[in-house]
Amino acid sequence: MADKKDYYETLGLKKGASDDEIKKAFREKAKQFHPDLNPDNPDAELKFKEVNEANEVLSNPEKRQKYDSFGHAGVDPSYGGGGYGGFSGFGGGFESGGINIDLGDIFDNLFGGGSGGFRSNAANPNVPRQGADISINLDIGFMEACKGVSHEIEVNRQEPCDTCSGSGAKPGTSSKTCGECSGTGRVRFQQRTLFGISQSTRACSHCAGKGKVIESPCVSCSGQGKVNKKKKITVGVPAGIDNGQILCVRGEGHIGVNGGGRGALNARISVRRDPIFKREGFDVHCEVPLTYSQAALGAEIEVPTIDGAVKLTIPEGTQPDTVFRLRGKGIQRLRREGRGDEMVKATIEIPKNLTKQQKELLRQLDNSFTTKNFAKRESFFERLKKKF
Repeated sequence: MADKKDYYETLGLKKGASDDEIKKAFREKAKQFHPDLNPDNPDAELKFKEVNEANEVLSNPEKRQKYDSFGHAGVDPSYGGGGYGGFSGFGGGFESGGINIDLGDIFDNLFGGGSGGFRSNAANPNVPRQGADISINLDIGFMEACKGVSHEIEVNRQEPCDTCSGSGAKPGTSSKTCGECSGTGRVRFQQRTLFGISQSTRACSHCAGKGKVIESPCVSCSGQGKVNKKKKITVGVPAGIDNGQILCVRGEGHIGVNGGGRGALNARISVRRDPIFKREGFDVHCEVPLTYSQAALGAEIEVPTIDGAVKLTIPEGTQPDTVFRLRGKGIQRLRREGRGDEMVKATIEIPKNLTKQQKELLRQLDNSFTTKNFAKRESFFERLKKKF
C-alpha cells in the first residue's frame, strides 16, 4: 500500500484547498467516473472508489487534519503493512526508568483508536454499518428497454426479526453488560519484550468487542436480530436502458447493522432480441424489403418504428441498401433529453417463380433500356475498357 495515491491528487486539488473546493471537485469526479455512466469501462469503478475514499477523508475536518500531518498512516491503520511490527514493544507500551508508557494510548489520541498500523485494525462492532447489496438478473423485452417499464420482483433479503424486534434477545429479556470487559468491548493484556513489559488491548472474546452479551437469545433468529424473508419489490426500469447495464436501487438491499442503512439492489439488465429492430447506441436499425417496381418507380410505404408504423416516401430509382434516416424515432437517451434516430435500410427483393408471360414482359422491358437507365453499369464497363 506504500504507493497509494495522494488524496488531493485524486481529486485534482492542491493541499490547503477549501471545503467548497473539495466538495465541487468530488462532485465532478464522482460524475465523471460513476459506474452507471461508464458501463463498459472497468477502470471507472476503481477510480470512483478512489474518489469516494479521498472525499471521505478530506471532507472530514478531523480525518483531514490527521492526513495532512501523517499522510495515509494517519487515517488508515493498515497502511505500510503494520509499521514496525518486528518490535513488539511498539504494539502497546514499555517500561523505562520505572516509567510505564502505554504507546497504545498515545496512538489512540493521535489516530482516534487503533494504533495507526501498530495494532489490530479490527472494525468497531458497534459502529453503524450499511447492509449488504443484493444482486439479481432482470430480463426485459426490447420495447420495455426502449420505453421503460415497472417490474415486480421477489428477492430473499435480511429483515428485522419480528419475534425480538431486531434486538436478538428472547422476548421479555435484554442484552447485558459484558462482565469480562465491563462494557468497553476491549481487554488489556501484558507481555514481556526486549524493551520490558508491553501493554496492549484487543477485542474482548467473550462479547466479540460489543461490550454486551445476550444471555437468552431469541429462538427465531438465534440471537442475530435478523432473518431471511421473501420480499416483493417494484423496480422502475428507465427508458433507454441497454443490455448489460446495472440498475442500482438504493435502500432495497439487506438491513444494516447497529442502525446502519440498507444496502442497494443491483439489477443487471438483460434485453431480449427483437425480430425487427436492432439497437446501436440510442439509434434503431431495421430493414424494409422493396419490390422491383417500388424501387424503380418510387412509392409511399409504411415502415415500423418503436412508436408504431409511419409513412416513408421512396424516391424513384432507389438503389439496394439505401438508408433512410427518421430523426427522433430512435430510443430515449438514458436520463437525458432527446432521442436517437431510426435507420431504415431498403433491400430490393428479386421476384421468384415467374410465369412465362411475366418472363417475356421482363425481357421486353430489359430490351427497352439504354445505358442512360444504368449509370453504375455504364461507368463499370467504361472503366473495364480502359483497363484492358
